[in-house]
Amino acid sequence: MDKVSETERPTWIQRLHAWRVEHVSDRMFLLVLAFFVGLFSAVAAFVLHGMINQIVALLTGQFSVTSYNWLYLVYPVIGIYLTSLFVRHIVKDNISHGITRILYAISSNKSRLKAHNTWSSVIASAITIGFGGSVGAEAPIVLTGSAIGSNLGQLFKLDSKTLMTLVGCGAAGAIAGIFKAPIAGLVFTLEVLMIDLTMASLLPILVSCVTATCFTYIFSGNAVLFSFHLDSDWTVQRVPATILLGICCGLVSLYFIRTMNLCEDMFARFKDKPYIRLVIGGLILSTLIFLFPSLYGEGYHAINLLLNGKTEADWNQILDNSLFYGHHELLMGYIALVLFTKVFATSATNGGGGCGGTFAPSLFIGCFTGFLFSRLWNMNQVGVYVPEKNFALLGMAGVMSGVMHAPLTGIFLIAEITSGYNLFVPLMIVSVFAYLTIIIFEPHSIYGMRLARQGKLITHHTDHAVLTLMSLDSVIDRDYQGVDADMELGQMVHKISRSRHSVLPVVDAAGSLLGEINIVKIRHVVFRTELYHHFKASQLMTAPAAVLDDGTSMTEVMRTFERTQADWLPVLDEERHLKGYISRKRMYSVYRKMVHDFSQE
Repeated sequence: MDKVSETERPTWIQRLHAWRVEHVSDRMFLLVLAFFVGLFSAVAAFVLHGMINQIVALLTGQFSVTSYNWLYLVYPVIGIYLTSLFVRHIVKDNISHGITRILYAISSNKSRLKAHNTWSSVIASAITIGFGGSVGAEAPIVLTGSAIGSNLGQLFKLDSKTLMTLVGCGAAGAIAGIFKAPIAGLVFTLEVLMIDLTMASLLPILVSCVTATCFTYIFSGNAVLFSFHLDSDWTVQRVPATILLGICCGLVSLYFIRTMNLCEDMFARFKDKPYIRLVIGGLILSTLIFLFPSLYGEGYHAINLLLNGKTEADWNQILDNSLFYGHHELLMGYIALVLFTKVFATSATNGGGGCGGTFAPSLFIGCFTGFLFSRLWNMNQVGVYVPEKNFALLGMAGVMSGVMHAPLTGIFLIAEITSGYNLFVPLMIVSVFAYLTIIIFEPHSIYGMRLARQGKLITHHTDHAVLTLMSLDSVIDRDYQGVDADMELGQMVHKISRSRHSVLPVVDAAGSLLGEINIVKIRHVVFRTELYHHFKASQLMTAPAAVLDDGTSMTEVMRTFERTQADWLPVLDEERHLKGYISRKRMYSVYRKMVHDFSQE
């Protein structure tokens, strides 16, 4: 943990820090912080779901289930508008893509998240989802929990490695608290946030998960998000159907990811025109919810109907509040249309200015996929009968595994939140085959694909992770001796005597790089004083072996050094002005030190 001047801290923290240093070890202090991170994450999850439930009850409590409701055309637009006003005028920062922002903070910002992230996502997502936004509350809560961990660590001036652990504690505690699933919280941190579970990080994350789960039970009792009772044990005869469901879930995941990206790119064109985004997003979302009320909010009510239905009458409740009410023969078509349009509703919510994640939508789509698959299988009598509710549950694990590239999270989350351990084997089959299918087309999850394109995604590959965490600015040497093109050799000798580098950059008046002089290559003329007035810098300079931009990833910097075998490479800014030089020797020295620190438990 970093040592900093006590004058930089508030008085009460100075006293607490002094007492802690004397009485509590660094490892024990980390466990104490993990406890509080878990507690605060559970509180945030409880508050958010309480706010959402209150808003939904207030707005839709009097709706008739036997007919359509015109207010479905109004509420979502109001919710997106209020959220966008809150974000623009109060938060004044981008809080969308919560889990992606965590990944970016870990890889590029030393695990530092802004203080407003501890509350802003809770309020924004409560408004969005309560008014019908077709997104999930999980990503905002994960961002909130991670921000709590990050800011607690920053408060006590902890180092970036410890901050990363606390960010993982917050994310794990958030998942554990939301779903009362401590193992899923732990596995989520491993698979999605790519935090390695060394002995130093395992115990704090476990403390956070258990704390969040216990306090959630204290706050809400034994109530669970999804209830499920197994009516038919899984048999080996259902293996072919289970494998095929996994493949279908992988393809549905591909559809979800690709469509989300296309829709987000469309809304990005109107980045500076919020009202156009509001009109487009609000129109799409409200229309879809009016036609298919199951798309309203997180959709957990619809999931529970499919998981707990035993008769046609139970499953037909999905048609309540819609134009389809009473037309039970249209149930399959309705479910297929909801499955197809959910991704557009989610994209329209976030694109129009709302705030929410894709965690719940992936569960929703997975449940509908599993139910639809089992119905079609049984209708066509392809093989042995498969229970619809069981396959609806398996579909949730399959699509989540595909969308997040996290098969273990899908397995343990669904098993824990539904007590569906009797379906553990089929959960593993579906999750693994969904994952194997999606990675053929998409090597990265929906959260990591944008960062991966920028070379900023942390992975479990230690070398790659260290290069991602390395900062280009931290290895740039700005103390160079530049010369102009008309400088004579005699004047350059004085520059050479003061230079610590083996090259002299030749720059113009604006600071743009014209070339460089390799001191070693001109040694045959440097010591001949009679030539001092015969050569100028422009005659002695050569083009550099390669030029780096200040936005170049460290992975590409390493490749460039290996390709050119240069000792020094220049770095230019956006205006092509010389920022400084990178030494291969210094870069490898920093790299080796980070690998050593990264590998320490």
